[in-house]
Amino acid sequence: MNKKVIEWAKDRGLLDNPDIKAQTLKVMEEAGELCNSILTGETPAQIDAIGDIQVTLIILAEQLGLDYEKCLETAYNEIKERKGKMSNGTFIKH
Repeated sequence: MNKKVIEWAKDRGLLDNPDIKAQTLKVMEEAGELCNSILTGETPAQIDAIGDIQVTLIILAEQLGLDYEKCLETAYNEIKERKGKMSNGTFIKH
C-alpha cells in the first residue's frame, strides 16, 4: 500500500520540490480530524482520519528521504520491550 500512496503523491507533484512544512501541517490537520471524530463518536470518520494520517505520514517520510516502514520498525523496536502500567487510561512507561 505504501508504494501506491507514493505513486499517487508522485502523480500529483507532491514529491517534486516538496514543501515539508506544508506536509507537516497536513499531518496535524488530519490528526485534528481524528480528535474531532473521536469526540463525536463517528466511527466512519475515525476510519477515514486514521487512513488519512497514514497517507500524510507516508508522503512526509518520502519527502524527507526516509523509508516509512523503517520509521515504523524503528519505533516498534524502541517500544517492544517497554514496561509500564495503565493509569487513568494512559500507559505510563517505567
